[in-house]
Amino acid sequence: MKSYRAAYSRTRPYLTTLMRHQELLTQLRHDLHCHPELSGREEKTAAHIKAFFRKHCPADEVISKIGGYGLTFRYSYPQPGPTVMIRCELDALPIEEPNDFRYQSINEGVSHKCGHDGHMTILAALALRLRETPPARGSVILFFQSAEETGQGAAAALQDARFTALAPDYVFALHNIPGAPLHEVLLTPTTFSPAVQSFSVQLSGKEAHAAEPQNGRNPAVAISRIVAALAPLNVPDPNREDFCVLTPVHLTLGQKAYGISPGEGELHYTIRCWTNTGLDRLKARICQEISRISTAENLRRTINWFEYFPATVNTSRARAIVQSAAMESGKNVTERAHGFTFGEDFGWLAGRYPSVMFGLGAGEDCPALHHAEYDFPDALIATGTSVFSEIIRRILKKN
Repeated sequence: MKSYRAAYSRTRPYLTTLMRHQELLTQLRHDLHCHPELSGREEKTAAHIKAFFRKHCPADEVISKIGGYGLTFRYSYPQPGPTVMIRCELDALPIEEPNDFRYQSINEGVSHKCGHDGHMTILAALALRLRETPPARGSVILFFQSAEETGQGAAAALQDARFTALAPDYVFALHNIPGAPLHEVLLTPTTFSPAVQSFSVQLSGKEAHAAEPQNGRNPAVAISRIVAALAPLNVPDPNREDFCVLTPVHLTLGQKAYGISPGEGELHYTIRCWTNTGLDRLKARICQEISRISTAENLRRTINWFEYFPATVNTSRARAIVQSAAMESGKNVTERAHGFTFGEDFGWLAGRYPSVMFGLGAGEDCPALHHAEYDFPDALIATGTSVFSEIIRRILKKN
């Protein structure tokens, strides 16, 4: 892991904008946090963002309902030039919030525990900056994406001809990273996040009296054998190219009826590998093991695959732009030895356009992503805005 400390900073113009609008932006972030919505249901969140932009930073073109409730705001400038897209996410998580601050979630069982409320606010701050100090050429598109947490939003956007017609030359995104020093920019060698997919296997046998299990076909043994067979496939070291993790996440077997030997069982996993091809090989091996065991136990099997996140692979040229922009905007940069191990559906966009996703340190004491006590640090709004602003300046500056 390499770290670079910025020698100088161009942040003053960006900070001037943010200081002028600090109260407005903080209130926006807290409003978004207070009213979270699950993936694919972000109708009110999208409406809130649209109203904010209409009032404070109107765009030249707005497209709604992209891949669900996604939105794009396009700002075009006088001279021809590249098109830069910056992406964030609209959705929250099915997690009850225990925090008791004044802007806690009012929606039972739903909360922003991945920081998407903060990511949206960074793009709103960026829009304010673009209105005050517009580039001379090209265009900037701010993309508020639906359904990131389920891996569906970016893929759906790419099926929308209105979105693909935007034809960005570059796409950038960030994700806050708890545990890393506050404000630090985190770059990965090539892969930002692995290919991830989830699956369920339903096993059907035959019920019987609990006193006579031999007269039925109970899936319990097969489930235990499948778990045991898949465990050795784990390669948990992220420094290895064949890294893969198989995590059992849910299990059902029969019911609480002590006189019945069950005939139905279900097992759910999430799996991940650094590459899409590695994930395909792992899926084939999993199917072989499940087939072998279910056949031996005389059980019918049904395997369903869902929530696919392709690997996010950064483009080298775009990565160099981010590194230079981060240094020039006064941020310390750390180059990680490997990518992050969580899934991220930005991989769909990275597979289509020159792209980079980078990390932004949320503080060493910040609760982890998807933890019930997590809350996005408001101090990162200025940090993310300054890096994105410098990226845009570098790409759209006059030749």
